[in-house]
Amino acid sequence: MSLFSPARLLVGLLALGAVVSCAACGSSGRPAATSPTATRPAASGAAEAAYSEATSQATWAVLPMGAASGPNEFWQLFLLSAGRQQWALDTPPDIATNGALELAGLSGTSIVAGVRPSLYLEFSPVSLTADAGEQWAAGPPAQRLADVPDALAATPGGGHLLALDEAGETSSTTSAGTTWTPLVTEHALAATAAGRGCGLTQLTAVAYSVAGTQLLAGDCGQPGVAGVFTHSAGGWRAAGPVLPAALANSRIQVLRLVTTSGQTTALLLAASGSHNDLVSAWLDANGTWTTSAPVSIGTASVRTTAFGASGSVAAVMSSGRGEVVTGPGAKWRQTPPVPAGRAVTIALPADGQVDALAAAGGVLAVWQLGDADEQWVKTQTVKVPIQYGSSS
Repeated sequence: MSLFSPARLLVGLLALGAVVSCAACGSSGRPAATSPTATRPAASGAAEAAYSEATSQATWAVLPMGAASGPNEFWQLFLLSAGRQQWALDTPPDIATNGALELAGLSGTSIVAGVRPSLYLEFSPVSLTADAGEQWAAGPPAQRLADVPDALAATPGGGHLLALDEAGETSSTTSAGTTWTPLVTEHALAATAAGRGCGLTQLTAVAYSVAGTQLLAGDCGQPGVAGVFTHSAGGWRAAGPVLPAALANSRIQVLRLVTTSGQTTALLLAASGSHNDLVSAWLDANGTWTTSAPVSIGTASVRTTAFGASGSVAAVMSSGRGEVVTGPGAKWRQTPPVPAGRAVTIALPADGQVDALAAAGGVLAVWQLGDADEQWVKTQTVKVPIQYGSSS
C-alpha cells in the first residue's frame, strides 16, 4: 500500500481526531494539559531528548523550544536538505508536540515521526513523510511511547513499525495497520537466557537492522556486556557487539540504536565507578559489528547525540564539550565547548560539516565548526513562532 494511500490516511486521521488541533504543536497546534504519571522510571539515555540524524539527502534535528517545561514547551523538527546551507522548520503539522519527537525509518528524504504522550494526550501520534516534510500522512497511533529517543523504529519508508512503550512493552505493526501486535515485555526478555546473560535492567531502544531484523536494546547489570537482542526461531538471543577488554568491568548502557544509510549504529556508555567511557559500534548488512576504541568522558554524562549518514556519531556532554567519530576505524575527536543554549545538539550532514544547533525560547542558532576544529562560527538564526498559552 502506498505511503499516502487514502485508506491508511483515513485511519490515521480518525485517530488524530483525539488530538486537539493546535497552533503551537510545531509551529502550529493546540495540545492538552496535565502530565500523566509514568509507569516506569526514565531510562538512562541522553538526558535531553534533543538529537539529530541524517541520510545522504537530508539531516533532521529535534530540539525543545518555548518554555523550559510544562504546557509552553514545544518540540520542533528542523531540516537541512542536501546541497542547501540553511536549516528550516519541518515539524509535522496539527499534532501536539509538548511531548518529545521520535524519529525512525530514515531513508533518503523519508522519515517517520512519533510524539511522546504529554499533558492530556494519552497516546502517541505517528506521522510519515516521503518528501522531507512537503507532505505528511498520519500513521497508526502507538501506545504511549517510552521516554527514550529510540522508542520508535521503522523500516525504510515506514512499511513496518516497532515501538517501546512506557510500561516496557514492545509491539509491532505496519504503516497500513490499525492495531499493534505485542512482541515481548521488558520483564519477559529479562527472564530469557539472553536477558539473564546481560542482567537486563531496562529496555532503552528498538530498531530494525538493515536486513529488516527487529532489534531491542537496553542496559545490562552484567559487566562488560552490551545489551542488544534479536529474535530467531529459538527465541530471543544476544546480538550485541563484543566490547574491548578494557571495558570488562564496566556496566554498559545502550544510549542510542539508530539505523540509517545501510548500517545500524549503537552508542554505548560504559560506567565503572564514577568514570564513564563512550563507545560506538556499527552493525553492517552482513550482521558484523565493528567497535570503536573507548573515549573517556570522565564523570560527565551525555546530554545530546547525533548520527550521520556515513556512520559518524557525536555526543554533547554535561561538560559542554562534544565528541565526534566519523565512522568505523576512526578515532574520536573532541570539539570546543558547544555554543550556549537551553538545548544544544551537534548535527552531522552528509557533506562532512559539523553543525551545532542551540535552542533557546523561540530562537534556534546554528553554528559550524571551523576547519581546524578550534571554534564555532555562527551561520544562521531561525525564529520559530511559539504561541505561548495555546496549550492551556
